[in-house]
Amino acid sequence: MKRIIKRTLQAIAILLLLLLLMAGGYYLKMRSEIKKMSPAPTKEMVIGTDTIYSINDSFVNMYLVQSMGEYTAFDAGNDIGVIRTELGKLNINPEKVKALFLTHTDGDHVAAISLFKNAKLYFSKDEEQMINGQKHRFFIVNNKIPTTIYSLLNDGQAVVVQRDTITGIATPGHSPGSMSYLVDGKFMFTGDALSVKNGKVEEFNPFFCSDLEMLRESLKKLAKTEGPEYIFTAHYGIHSNYKEAMEPWRK
Repeated sequence: MKRIIKRTLQAIAILLLLLLLMAGGYYLKMRSEIKKMSPAPTKEMVIGTDTIYSINDSFVNMYLVQSMGEYTAFDAGNDIGVIRTELGKLNINPEKVKALFLTHTDGDHVAAISLFKNAKLYFSKDEEQMINGQKHRFFIVNNKIPTTIYSLLNDGQAVVVQRDTITGIATPGHSPGSMSYLVDGKFMFTGDALSVKNGKVEEFNPFFCSDLEMLRESLKKLAKTEGPEYIFTAHYGIHSNYKEAMEPWRK
């Protein structure tokens, strides 16, 4: 009996050690991938008649589009305290954010949801599986958001907020329900659908992608989208020549 207990304890110890080594390896790889990222600084951008704000939260950006004295947000950052501080630098009252569009529900995109208490929340219907327990993001870990009140969008569905038209474009691959958003046909907010290096769109870090082949199909889909001028990424900054940046994916 004692021998059985001893062997069981040894097996448990070995299993725990293996899990610890796996977690440690994942963490180190994750930190290595994050170091490759180059988000935009917190700033105000006036583009023609439009005003857009990038909010820097360490290795990730969220964005705000101003319209009629109020704001539409795209993603919600990694740390609610940092987002609150960065908004303060721009004299932006989070209560004036009236709509929040999530590109997906990973933790570095949802932290400040509760800060925008007057915002209606939107994300892709295919992303709901990431928060309702149907699909795990990592092993047995689910994504979480601090609310059960939200509206789900279909691919190609448009929402009018103030005077802006926001069209959701399904771009799965990073997560099953990743969605990019085209604002007034000019500004594309892509979340983690892609990276931009040397002015050209590349795949987002494969280490973080749930389906790399699906991601590549999403990039081909974005490349066929006519009209956008700017790309606003979550981790690789802002780029002003959409057509040229997407050129490699039109082949």
